[in-house]
Amino acid sequence: MDQAPGSPTGQDPADQGPADQGPPDAHRLPSCYRHPGRETGIRCARCDRAICPDCMVDASVGFQCPDCVRGGSGTGHSPAANRPRTLAGGSVTADPRLLTKVLIGLNLAFFLVQLSVGDRFTDRFDLIGWAYVPSLGSFEGVADGQWYRMLTAMFLHGSYVHILFNMLSLWWVGGPLEAALGRARYLALYFTAGLAGSALTYLIAAPNQPSLGASGAIFGLFGATAVLMRRLNYDMRPIIVLLVINLIITFGWGNIAWQAHIGGLVAGVVVGYAMVHAPRERRALVQYGTCALVLVVVIVLTLIRTVQLT
Repeated sequence: MDQAPGSPTGQDPADQGPADQGPPDAHRLPSCYRHPGRETGIRCARCDRAICPDCMVDASVGFQCPDCVRGGSGTGHSPAANRPRTLAGGSVTADPRLLTKVLIGLNLAFFLVQLSVGDRFTDRFDLIGWAYVPSLGSFEGVADGQWYRMLTAMFLHGSYVHILFNMLSLWWVGGPLEAALGRARYLALYFTAGLAGSALTYLIAAPNQPSLGASGAIFGLFGATAVLMRRLNYDMRPIIVLLVINLIITFGWGNIAWQAHIGGLVAGVVVGYAMVHAPRERRALVQYGTCALVLVVVIVLTLIRTVQLT
């Protein structure tokens, strides 16, 4: 969420797998069903699906995949146990970037409305604490009960450059992260980080300073991507360099709501850690419980600032 263009850019953290040897497609191993792109020669002793070392579980004979282990002993297991899962426990889908495409489409649609309607639309839905808005002819802001602004501001942008950089970042970082987490967990991460960025902006920024943009949510994706890469033992240098560059831009350029960037980044790291490190036996509880706790903090910060302004 920015006050002006200057949003983060990112690169798609590529999977690091073994290099192909010889002619294309020669002697290629199957890919792990939970980590597409990871070649492996190990198969589950029960369902015969390919599994990588991170997924294999010791059994009395050979190794089993996590889904078969959860399905219990015996030769029969439910179809749910055979359903491919992502690293975070989400369902593997035919289009792993679908929600990223939808989010980009929504941002572009809102931007087109901004261009066609003008400042009146933007001033109605951007994030502002409490101020008189000339285009609306009234006092407006979150402190006046317009809490929806903390959400709608995440889909507004201030210029062509602003939305271009944000949508490129969302595509490069969000797509791979959606594939790794699954749709529901990815969406929970995106909105939790975005609202955390809005809450910190509302708490710290001047009440008459409007801000807008998807940068808070995107910084949350950056933070979660760093946690994921650490979990998979990937080279951390690319994501660290990207974060440093974006933080330099955040604090080095004017008219950027750095509060949204920092709030989104911190929330992304916290939620991302819960997503990829939650114990399997209570994974959903830990993952969504962490999102709920972050949202409780968002509500508390919002109420504190509202009391201050009113």
